[in-house]
Amino acid sequence: MKRSVWRKIVLLVVVAIALAGCSGGGSETGGAVIEKGNDRVLTVAVGTDMVTFDIHDHNNTSTEAIHVNMFNYLFKKDKDGNIHPELATGYEKIDDLTYQVKLKEGVTFHNGDPLTAEDVKFTLERVAKDDTLQEYPNYKQIKEIQVIDELSFNIVTQSPEPSLFHRLSRLGSGILPKNYIEENGWEHFLSNPVGTGPFQFKEWKRDNRIVFTPYENYFAGKVEEWDELVFRVIPENSTRVSELLTGGVDMAVNIPPSDWERVNSNEGTSIVQERSNRVVMLILRATEGLPTADVRVRQALDFAINNKAITDNVLQGGGIPTRTRVGPGNFGHHPDLYDTYNYDIEKAKALLAEAGYPDGFEMTLHSPKGRYLQDAEVAEMIAGMLAEINVKVNIEFMEWSNFVEMRTANENKDAYLIGLGNSMFDGAYSVDWYRAERFEGHTDYKNDRIEELLATSAVNMNEEERAKQIQEIEAIAAEEVPHIMLHEEKINIGVNDAIDFVPTPDEMIYAPTIKRKASE
Repeated sequence: MKRSVWRKIVLLVVVAIALAGCSGGGSETGGAVIEKGNDRVLTVAVGTDMVTFDIHDHNNTSTEAIHVNMFNYLFKKDKDGNIHPELATGYEKIDDLTYQVKLKEGVTFHNGDPLTAEDVKFTLERVAKDDTLQEYPNYKQIKEIQVIDELSFNIVTQSPEPSLFHRLSRLGSGILPKNYIEENGWEHFLSNPVGTGPFQFKEWKRDNRIVFTPYENYFAGKVEEWDELVFRVIPENSTRVSELLTGGVDMAVNIPPSDWERVNSNEGTSIVQERSNRVVMLILRATEGLPTADVRVRQALDFAINNKAITDNVLQGGGIPTRTRVGPGNFGHHPDLYDTYNYDIEKAKALLAEAGYPDGFEMTLHSPKGRYLQDAEVAEMIAGMLAEINVKVNIEFMEWSNFVEMRTANENKDAYLIGLGNSMFDGAYSVDWYRAERFEGHTDYKNDRIEELLATSAVNMNEEERAKQIQEIEAIAAEEVPHIMLHEEKINIGVNDAIDFVPTPDEMIYAPTIKRKASE
């Protein structure tokens, strides 16, 4: 009698997780307790190094989680997603293309230079006009910055821009020091960065640590809680966990499910969780000549994957099945596509046969290893599930840097596994990944109705109408499956119990909000 291949994979994964939870070195006693007033260094263990100090030339959430301590935005989202002024005092809408903004007085960069409207012009026009920068697609909507006086300026957009303030309160919109960069050059800035934020740069030893100290003249008041902020780069999960358990670090990100019980049962440490704004998915090629060019094949693959089995068995509850990338808390969220999934093996087989592949086919799946929660195990389980419909999946595990290079060069084959966040918390950012021109040569997917909706929603200042347009795009994509949505990840961070830290869906690690608990 034929047994289910993927059920064997489930069993193997569960056994592996159980064994992993029993391994690893380090004392599991309460040696990690911090005495208030004794240890004023906050040390955070991260899994990957920061990409760069160029705020415009990356779109990496874990890098932004570090940058947010050093740079300020004009506007900033609170924990509930509401947008408030940060460097700005507020704004006035002049017309559909123009917003007048005034800066707060007395803000200085870490080198002592005052923040002015010229710095804003320098920063935003750079990212809006240089199409070689990774953040260019998210800021090209800005036409120019008109300086009115030292603290006042107009933001002029190319067309009505309903997402403007979502853009100005996210990755890529920190304000840079114009004079410092022009006098010293970009290379000097990248090795000696200067911002306006609560912490200033001390050192960066690549693949080892990034160190900051509080900025004495921070406009909102010096951070008194910590004398130093350290991000230690520890790629290995077991080492990161051991460092947390033995007091080598105060916080450790991306704790795997196999270690949750170990961290929680250890005296002085706990796991804190929150839903993230990141969805793990398979990006499929719709390039002519590939099986995945046929919508029926893409649908078959989707119906063959049991999302709930992945979240329950591999992630042990560390994810929520979804058919949309626009999650709760995002503008344009489609609730009918969240916390749900397709799974019907017989329907998957019928769709493959209808598409001309009754005996299945062979495909390549690229996957990073160690970048996302249990990413390798997820990829392996998917391969086992697709084997049920006679699709042979050859998994190519890749180091993160090679994976990024592969994507950038459009060398991706049939599919790749990736987790994508949305720092704008606006569905416009997520559904733009279906734009044909943007991904020509990468996915080659195109839907004329989606193209029409992308164009009209991008300039629609009526929020109710725009939300419906984004939701319609989500519904079309859920049906045509250019990307197979798997699950929304949960944030899993190990913390010393002497630390008061509450994770937020944006995955930022903002040290001014992290406090030491008083000794009992």
